[in-house]
Amino acid sequence: MVLVLQIGAGLLTVLPILWVLELAPTLDLTLYPEQLLAIVLGLALGLVFLNMRANYQRGGPIPWYDMVAGSLGLATMVHVAIAYERLLIDVSSRTTETLIIGIIVVILVMEGLRRTAGMTLFLVVLTFIIYALVADLVPGELEGRPISLEVLFNYLALDTNSVLGIPMKVGSTIVIMFILMGQILFAAGGGDFFTDLASASMGRRRGGAAKIAVIASALFGSISGTAVSNVASTGVITIPMMRRSGYSATQSGAIEAVASTGGQLMPPIMGAAAFLIAEFLEIDYVDVIIAAIIPALLYYFAVFIQVDLLAAREKIAVVEGEIPSVRSVMARGWQFIIPFVVLLYALFELLVEAEVAALYASVFIVIGGMLRSYGDKRLTLMGAIKTLSSTGMVMLELFMILGGAGFVIGILNITGLGGALAQAVVNLGGGSLFVLLVIAAVICIILGMGMPTVGVYILLATMVAPAIVQAGVPELAAHMFILYFGMMSMITPPIAMAAYAAATISRSSPMATGWASMKLGWVAYVMPFMFVIYPPLLMDGTVMEVLTAIVTSMFGVYFFSVTVVGYFSRRLSMAQRCLLAAAGIGAMMPHGALTHGAWVNVAAIALGVVLLLRENFAGRRLREAATD
Repeated sequence: MVLVLQIGAGLLTVLPILWVLELAPTLDLTLYPEQLLAIVLGLALGLVFLNMRANYQRGGPIPWYDMVAGSLGLATMVHVAIAYERLLIDVSSRTTETLIIGIIVVILVMEGLRRTAGMTLFLVVLTFIIYALVADLVPGELEGRPISLEVLFNYLALDTNSVLGIPMKVGSTIVIMFILMGQILFAAGGGDFFTDLASASMGRRRGGAAKIAVIASALFGSISGTAVSNVASTGVITIPMMRRSGYSATQSGAIEAVASTGGQLMPPIMGAAAFLIAEFLEIDYVDVIIAAIIPALLYYFAVFIQVDLLAAREKIAVVEGEIPSVRSVMARGWQFIIPFVVLLYALFELLVEAEVAALYASVFIVIGGMLRSYGDKRLTLMGAIKTLSSTGMVMLELFMILGGAGFVIGILNITGLGGALAQAVVNLGGGSLFVLLVIAAVICIILGMGMPTVGVYILLATMVAPAIVQAGVPELAAHMFILYFGMMSMITPPIAMAAYAAATISRSSPMATGWASMKLGWVAYVMPFMFVIYPPLLMDGTVMEVLTAIVTSMFGVYFFSVTVVGYFSRRLSMAQRCLLAAAGIGAMMPHGALTHGAWVNVAAIALGVVLLLRENFAGRRLREAATD
């Protein structure tokens, strides 16, 4: 059975690769994209029921009903793929065949979603399905069209606006290629290389262990696809390192959780979210990357400042033991840089599709990994083949989430709930953009709990983003807003999955780690409001406006980060922290949002600089007195 699972998972990866390579046109075959999606979903359903038990356990003896469910799911979707052209015609007349297909697909995808993603998302999607059946009975502005069970199941299973729609298409082509790229990279030793590179560049600095974690998680997290898997991959190395250097268990877990979560917001890959945003908005991928640069850099700037000041406050030393030089690390692992150069060149210069660029990069990783080892790791042919299977297994949860997201999108379309929901959220805002954004932020955090980046974004893009756009916010800013707050669900209690995963490794209190993560990641709760109000933070403006936004924001982020830690050259009093907080807020305030905003920025920056210079001189005198 293990061999069957490996073969099935391998096929789940190989078929999208063949599609991306356009094998069908080469062989003079005409295939609909939905035929690929149907087979991919069928394979995913089969593997989920063979690999995941009803009690959430993995592996073990397979009950007969799971065997039946997995086989039925695979057979049904293969039938859909084979007979797709005919079913396109039959679905409008709602035959017995299409009804049976609809019932099987909806039930199995929902059960697969429950087993892989848990009850939270399952209940969200189930609520939408129930709503669709009683939409015409719902009072008020959320009233929808009357939909029969037969019509609903047909639509959800076979319509291109539902389970075989954009989410599954993006997951089956773009996302899986980047997951494959990451799997090959890690198998070749790329994860060790990035950790060593971070260690070499930051290990000799104050609080070096935490700075290593920040940089390694930023590099690793952009590729990994989920904050939790990033924590699990890098945290086992960085959290013990931080603990040994003097950071507390709670601080170590929080630093890793925040750094790993930020990786999903870091260009150029952003956990594949960048490609989804481009697909949803029908804009160039380059536009998304450019817009994401300043907020992501400010996020990590804030984290970096705070871990440095924490190290100073707690008198944490540099990393113990032998630290490699950047030159030696690069000499041993330069082959891992080439694939990223290839990726960026293919995307920005050759202008190829994102999935094709990822395949190009993967090929270079395989070549480099086979020709050169890194430490004790060298990629073999068998190792490269195994990454096909591991990629398929990693994608199982995501495919179920994408299926559930497809159901939600389908229901929003068929019932008319999409427009009504957007209008309801706008009405809740009461005409105030700020109140609307606060409501949207809370909804994003709640709906994003426990889901990977791709699932979070797709769900929020269909449910929350339209309301923000309807209020007059530019589309790209609205989608960046929901991405940020969707990701903040990873570090926001009560269900802070990344923080809890880090707490498991650091052996700290999960809830305490969650609150510490929120404190450390404070800028991510503020930045989305800033770039919605002031577009230059998303590179939308003149050169002078963008540069002004960067400078004032950096001053503001620095001042407020010092306030949060409560330390500069010595511990700060409450009055000093309040003054510095006011300086930080004033500096960060987009000057276009106030009548005399530019003067507010200048005054705030002057106040903050004076306060910090005064503290620096006071701290120096204290150190000189202690020395004497």
